[in-house]
Amino acid sequence: MKQRIITGVVAGALFILFVLLGNLPFTLLVYALAAVGIYELLKMKNIQIFSIPGILGLLVTFSLLLPPSVNLEEIAVTKLELLIIGAILLLIYSVLVKNHFNFDDVGFTLLSTIYVGMGFYYLIETRNGGLEFIIFALLIVWSTDSGAYFIGRKIGKKKLWPEISPNKTVEGFVGGIIAAVVFACIMQMIYPISSSYIAIIIIAIIASIFGQMGDLVESAIKRHYGVKDSGNLLPGHGGILDRFDSLLFVLPLLHFLHFVN
Repeated sequence: MKQRIITGVVAGALFILFVLLGNLPFTLLVYALAAVGIYELLKMKNIQIFSIPGILGLLVTFSLLLPPSVNLEEIAVTKLELLIIGAILLLIYSVLVKNHFNFDDVGFTLLSTIYVGMGFYYLIETRNGGLEFIIFALLIVWSTDSGAYFIGRKIGKKKLWPEISPNKTVEGFVGGIIAAVVFACIMQMIYPISSSYIAIIIIAIIASIFGQMGDLVESAIKRHYGVKDSGNLLPGHGGILDRFDSLLFVLPLLHFLHFVN
């Protein structure tokens, strides 16, 4: 527990520092986080990052972090086109190695790049939208995690989804939503980011649910591939995906709801 607290405080402080700095330092940090994230996912399926499919997966992930349209000299390339190029190259590679890297591996690699790349892309976009929006997203995720943990430990009895995450409870799930709403309203009082408390409450509820679903999705992936943590970069906390799984779902949602411009 002591190691977990120390790691959480140090890593959290460094991350907040980069969030406050924004611009290029924050963008470079996100690229580094995404690189570790794709490495952690590929490792679950025994795909080495320093292999042809690993490098292609990393490049596709980085391409998804780019702005919507990229100008390469005189050629404008969209991220969708870069994703398609990556898919074609991976499929060609599967033929060249006579299915030692097969169609399932291609699908896993591509879905991993979308999962990691688009999630971290919206981390950059949310910060570019304004400091208040990234703070709101972090507040929702952290308050949800804390509320679910403490309320689940205190009064949790009914298992939420034991086949996926045996420690999560229905009471904790609801407690996380309540905590998110409370802290979102507190932020709204201190620094209004919407003209309506009703809108803030609705967004907080939806974001909290999606954040917890993101956590469950990552738990399902780890359980399927038989790993306890996505990595060991953060002692006591696991890997990058263990810490960012909720945000990878919440941040795109906030944009889809047009909460972040």
